[in-house]
Amino acid sequence: MRSPDEGAELGFEQDIKPLFRAKDRNAMLAHFDLFDHADVAQHADAIIGSLLSGSMPCDGAWPEAHLEKLQRWIDMGKPA
Repeated sequence: MRSPDEGAELGFEQDIKPLFRAKDRNAMLAHFDLFDHADVAQHADAIIGSLLSGSMPCDGAWPEAHLEKLQRWIDMGKPA
């Protein structure tokens, strides 16, 4: 079954940035900014890899729908 927004265009500000919490951002600021499109786009492969391996975030796994949304955004070319 397809989710309602499965075929929809995704954008960073409205779709991806809200997946990250302020505490996630603060934990990663020494490396990159999870609230910045350019930083997330540059590190997208490492971010999705860490999420899939369970090493990020440290307080529990993301829901499958969040992982799928992030992967679709990456597959779409990481639009702003």
